[in-house]
Amino acid sequence: MWLAAVAAAPLSLARRLPCSRRLRFLGPPPPPPLLLLLRRRLSLCLGRRLHSLGPAAAMPEKRPFERLPTDVSPINYSLCLKPDLLDFTFEGKLEAAAQVRQATNQIVMNCADIDIITASYAPEGDEEIHATGFNYQNEDEKVTLSFPSTLQTGTGTLKIDFVGELNDKMKGFYRSKYTTPSGEVRYAAVTQFEATDARRAFPCWDEPAIKATFDISLVVPKDRVALSNMNIIDRKPYPDDENLVEVKFARTPIMSTYLVAFVVGEYDFVETRSKDGVCVRVYTPVGKAEQGKFALEVAAKTLPFYKDYFNVPYPLPKIDLIAIADFAAGAMENWGLVTYRETALLIDPKNSCSSSRQWVALVVGHELAHQWFGNLVTMEWWTHLWLNEGFASWIEYLCVDHCFPEYDIWTQFVSADYTRAQELDALDNSHPIEVSVGHPSEVDEIFDAISYSKGASVIRMLHDYIGDKDFKKGMNLYLTKFQQKNAATEDLWESLESASGKPIAAVMSTWTKQMGFPLIYVEADQVEDDRVLKLSQKKFSASGPYCGDDCPQWMVPITISTSEEPNEAKLKILMEKTEMSVILKNVKPDQWIKLNLGTVGFYRTHYSSSMLESLLPGIRDLSLPPVDRLGLQNDLFSLARAGIVSTVDVLKVMEAFVNEPNYTVWSDLSCNLGILSTLLSHTDFYEEIQLFVKDVFSPIGERLGWDPKPGEGHLDALLRGLVLGKLGKSGHKPTLEEARRRFKDHVDGKQILSADLRSPVYLTVLKHGDSTTLDIMLKLHKEADMQEEKNRIERVLGATSPPELIQKVLTFALSEEVRPQDTVSVIGGVAGGSKQGRKAAWKFIKDNWEELYNRYQGGFLISRLIKLSVEGFAVDKMAAEVKAFFESHPAPSAERTIQQCCENILLNAAWLKRDAESIHQYLLERKASQPTV
Repeated sequence: MWLAAVAAAPLSLARRLPCSRRLRFLGPPPPPPLLLLLRRRLSLCLGRRLHSLGPAAAMPEKRPFERLPTDVSPINYSLCLKPDLLDFTFEGKLEAAAQVRQATNQIVMNCADIDIITASYAPEGDEEIHATGFNYQNEDEKVTLSFPSTLQTGTGTLKIDFVGELNDKMKGFYRSKYTTPSGEVRYAAVTQFEATDARRAFPCWDEPAIKATFDISLVVPKDRVALSNMNIIDRKPYPDDENLVEVKFARTPIMSTYLVAFVVGEYDFVETRSKDGVCVRVYTPVGKAEQGKFALEVAAKTLPFYKDYFNVPYPLPKIDLIAIADFAAGAMENWGLVTYRETALLIDPKNSCSSSRQWVALVVGHELAHQWFGNLVTMEWWTHLWLNEGFASWIEYLCVDHCFPEYDIWTQFVSADYTRAQELDALDNSHPIEVSVGHPSEVDEIFDAISYSKGASVIRMLHDYIGDKDFKKGMNLYLTKFQQKNAATEDLWESLESASGKPIAAVMSTWTKQMGFPLIYVEADQVEDDRVLKLSQKKFSASGPYCGDDCPQWMVPITISTSEEPNEAKLKILMEKTEMSVILKNVKPDQWIKLNLGTVGFYRTHYSSSMLESLLPGIRDLSLPPVDRLGLQNDLFSLARAGIVSTVDVLKVMEAFVNEPNYTVWSDLSCNLGILSTLLSHTDFYEEIQLFVKDVFSPIGERLGWDPKPGEGHLDALLRGLVLGKLGKSGHKPTLEEARRRFKDHVDGKQILSADLRSPVYLTVLKHGDSTTLDIMLKLHKEADMQEEKNRIERVLGATSPPELIQKVLTFALSEEVRPQDTVSVIGGVAGGSKQGRKAAWKFIKDNWEELYNRYQGGFLISRLIKLSVEGFAVDKMAAEVKAFFESHPAPSAERTIQQCCENILLNAAWLKRDAESIHQYLLERKASQPTV
């Protein structure tokens, strides 16, 4: 699943992204700068071990939980559902072929928000036995069917008639509101079952390891489209109502319940066949079939790519990709019927920006990877979720690089996933990649940057360590051995070890079973013609040098490059101890040494001052490769946040990027300056850091200009949007004046803004605008036909400054004008827009908690809302206030997020106390030394 990147990034941070739930970080991606920010959000790492919050620093208490008994299990579900799109209810009939493995007088299944009318069990060749009681265990989402006599071992048929509600919670079998081309409001019936919500659509054994086949039928209005995992095999009039039809679908392969899906609504589609003969369709809102063509092209290229990479064919006859109006995640990989937010699937050739195209390509790549890795072979239990999501979050980039090499997507991976994961994993309240999961309320907590982004990063490191040839061989072994079955992390290691002959399990267990990652300290000495390096590792902690007695240790694949061949590894080693020495032969005294070529190893590097000094010219003259320039700067920034190096030193390094041409390097720099700006919004010299931002970004802004030049491509468009947004927000006068001029022409219809310029222009005019500006933006929102444009506007509304307008935006967030999943983006944008916005957003959340929690309870959106709204605070007492509020207003699925937010607030406060004065002095001295105009 792709977890959609929620929110307008706190505008004071930067600007942009994506989750399957890409969680792989909701809307069309914010313009790229935000892509980072959403995914790397303010894990502001600062200066001391944090135990002052008492119990909040401890992990959430595990709730008692037992998996389903194994005495009865399903072989096949024959399921017929009849949704009522007016009353928002549904009727269901289930006939499940089941195996009684151990004699029993009861059957325990998962069931939530469903009323069972009748239930019976008929042993094969024997009489039907009617259940005499239904005992609902609502807390555990189970039902126990009791029978008057013992069910003997063997096969039989379990029949259940039931009714349920088409809820408005974006989980289970739910209703999704849409507007027809004529303006009429109607509802579709759609599903979202991962992780544990199939039980809201039908009673079932709702655990990933309890696989079965499915024969699905839907009774629907005859003028509606009905879809499920498989192709339609029959469609006939429904005997009891001439306005209905019964649609039957082919039997599925053996699969897990969370991958079942059905959709009933009004849609157009575009279709093609992949070169392997698979029918590919993209379903769109009525009248918008043209907007499905880009995703169709990507999907048609992607299926054969994965088939060739895994050397395993796609196992179904068709695959449908469909845009759902109300959808909590970014997308969901249901086998053969992949569901998406509209903004993760639809591209308007004229009105979609470059970052939206890229986002759609990544999300399509992510979900289609799951058709093999997750659907064909499924994790045995949610503890191994990272296997699904980490792998898909890595290979989506491999796929997009294949389809769109011009995107330079692997450099973007470092900024969007790798550094985001490191920020979260440096916290005391992080968790290992493999985390024990029991009760359903705990599952949503692990759809986070550790499962997705750290998982993807360690897979990328592993791929580099093994080599592509042996990696592909191992993947084929794994998928072939476990197809239509379930697997655990160790099974993948065994296959890769068999293919490569390397100690994969020993190396990777240090990365998946313990939280955190190492900081590699490196010093160098010249000994005649050789360079001798002394390496040591310690756990990297956001609160400063790790001082624990039980310091964990990793087996770290390390690559070392030199200025002689910056793109080639001079040496590759596996660091298995806490300290080691390495001799690099024939390295001249004037050559620089760089660890972690390509920023592939999941660690940070702390160079001696002389080694760092020798690397800085490689930034200025661009002899260091882009991804290494990015990694060097990002490591330094994180070391500063942790109090290991001075923030002033990092600001000096940032000034060395004046000649930087690479979009992703600028994007990461922008994110870090945004984080620093948010921190300094708590001081009285916020304007000084804005002056620094203008000085850093002005030269590249002048080189780029406002309009595309001949020969420019995708990355130039992303860079221009990033730079103009950064300059406009910081109050750069020429940018502000031009943005206002172009905005007026856009509103007047004289010259419509290109899609790539809309976010930076909207942001700039709102940040420096008044009530009239906000009213115009809200009018543009109301008139927008594309959800991408609505989301683009929603994400920047929080930039507005006057207190009364901030309140207006917050009220708008909960209005009917904003789709439920997008409310989080609007509130998060307000919290990130300014210091005043942060306070107002937090008060708004407290005042409207009951409504917000009722809307998002139990889903990952509640965690997103909390994170976006409070993590920018930098005062110790705010951590205590946040902790106290959630003690009296529990949000079980967000417990870990709340602890991480409180930790980050304390880290921010420590950073501010430690470095604020020296930053202020540096900015004043720098300002005084500049010539006055």
